[in-house]
Amino acid sequence: MPTIRRLEDIEAWKKARELNREVYRITRGESFARDFALRDQIRRATISAMSNIAEGYERDGNAEFRQFLYIAKGSAGEVRAQLYAALDVEYIDQETFERITTLALDTTRLVQGFIRYLDQSDLKGRKFAEDA
Repeated sequence: MPTIRRLEDIEAWKKARELNREVYRITRGESFARDFALRDQIRRATISAMSNIAEGYERDGNAEFRQFLYIAKGSAGEVRAQLYAALDVEYIDQETFERITTLALDTTRLVQGFIRYLDQSDLKGRKFAEDA
């Protein structure tokens, strides 16, 4: 795994940021304009994925980091569920659904890989080192 010197080096965070950008882009459209509940919920979920990776990174140990990564993974799953809801009520088309679902799945995969790395790391229980 490449050396991580700062939050912005984490591939899972970069993918979650991309997911966030795309969700905000589609929810600015007219189709989401009056459905405040779905629009706000999908936005909160995507922000949660990105933010929990960041918050976990800034915590004092890998155990806490893993906990926040699991929350981020759950939030990416929540985004996928809300994308189905948006597809079902025709706020987005199939192509948009597939493109953004792929981003959510990629985020989940990268977060899960990072969790596995931390589980197998000899840094268990210690702060994830940036080159300590």
